[in-house]
Amino acid sequence: MRREKEEILHQENGRGSKWDRQKTGKVSLQFHYWLMVIPGFVWIFLFSVVPMVGIIMAFEDFSPSKGWFGSEWVGLENFEYLWRLSDARRVLKNTLIIAGGKLILNLVIPIIFAILLNEVANLRFKKTVQTIVYLPHFISWVILANIMSNIFGYQGVVNAVLGLFGTEPVVFMGEPDMFRQLLIGTDVWKEFGYGAVIYLAALTSIDPNLYEAASIDGASRWKLIRYITLPSLIPTVVLMGTLSLGSILNGGFDQVFNMYNASVYSTADIIDTWVYRIGLVNVQYSLASCAGLLKSVVSLILISISYFLAHKFADYRIF
Repeated sequence: MRREKEEILHQENGRGSKWDRQKTGKVSLQFHYWLMVIPGFVWIFLFSVVPMVGIIMAFEDFSPSKGWFGSEWVGLENFEYLWRLSDARRVLKNTLIIAGGKLILNLVIPIIFAILLNEVANLRFKKTVQTIVYLPHFISWVILANIMSNIFGYQGVVNAVLGLFGTEPVVFMGEPDMFRQLLIGTDVWKEFGYGAVIYLAALTSIDPNLYEAASIDGASRWKLIRYITLPSLIPTVVLMGTLSLGSILNGGFDQVFNMYNASVYSTADIIDTWVYRIGLVNVQYSLASCAGLLKSVVSLILISISYFLAHKFADYRIF
């Protein structure tokens, strides 16, 4: 009996020491994870939290010589003045049209391309095409803007081809009625390959038995796409669409800033480029801060709504 008790105590002590070692190992692993995350937290704090002190400029008649806490407090006067500006309404309209066009087409075009590419039987050809259309995503707009000016410029490739048919050159980069479509089209060309990767991944999760069963029943390829492929993609489409709502006020500063000029301000000027010119070029810091703050508040509301919709319709959550 005594020996059995000693064996039981020895087994319990062994389990306890093993549990302690596992617990110590988990704590040590979590500590290393925190060490990896700390640089990110520091970066966010320095470049996202600290600059938020500048929000105070939106409520002041800011003067660089007096600083943030010495300038005259004007309350909501900057917001009232911004609301009366016709330029502000024009810029908001341009931003919504450009961002909305990009959002819709960057959903539709990648879906169509992913479905068409998924129907290709030659695996090598499929991978080659996917890589080619994926590459523009990694090219900055500084480079692409120069490429687009060489293609659509007055003496660019497109006008050279049109000249062969006796057509007069078209100033694509300086025509307000055409430049907005040029912005949307070039952005879709740059990003649709990257977006198609997500839908191609979603297509791989579809059960092949569904296609086999439908084919046995006599379903054509079009019916397979219509009744199996598209319904299976709906959760991914809903998720991507709702998450994109938060960026509806981001018309793409990099693209617009590198491609536009003064002749197309009426249709291509967006909130970010207008804030840049008003704040840094025209030195109206308070007005620019006011416009930026309004955009941030509206974007926060839209992001909150988009995540709520994503959780409700696509069961997506961050935490």
